[in-house]
Amino acid sequence: MTLENLVGLSLEQIDPDPLAIKRLLEAAQRNLQDAGLTALSNENRFYAAYKTIMQLANASFQTSGFRTLTSKAGHHQTMIQSLPKTVGINQLDMVVLDALRKQRNVADYSGDLVTETMVHECIFHAQELMQTVDDWLHAEHSELVE
Repeated sequence: MTLENLVGLSLEQIDPDPLAIKRLLEAAQRNLQDAGLTALSNENRFYAAYKTIMQLANASFQTSGFRTLTSKAGHHQTMIQSLPKTVGINQLDMVVLDALRKQRNVADYSGDLVTETMVHECIFHAQELMQTVDDWLHAEHSELVE
C-alpha cells in the first residue's frame, strides 16, 4: 500500500511548508531536551519523548506531502506506521515505536506508572528517530532545511 492510497481515508495531500516543518523539528528538539530533565516525573519525561517521536513523524509526513486527518481515529498510529514509507526506517524499528505508542495509551488512559526503563527506551528511540529524520531531510529534501 502507498500513502496515496490513504488520501481521503486518513490522509490529505498538502504542499510541504518549510516553516511548519522547521517549527515541528524545533519543537521535537525542545521536547527531547525536556525528556532528559530528571526533575520531571517519569510520566512527563516519557510523554515528552513520545511527543518528540510524533512531531518527527509529523514533520516527515508533511515533508512527504501529507497530513493526517486528525478528525479520524488512529492518526498517531498512521504516522508511526508510515515511517518506513516516509523516512525509510525498518519494520522492526516501526514496531518498537508503535509499542511505545501503545504504552503511552495505557499510561494515559489507565494511569499505569511509567518506569525509568520505559523512559530511557522512549528517549533512546526518539534520539534515533531524530538522527534518521535529520539524515533523511538533508539527503532527500535539503531544499526544506537550512
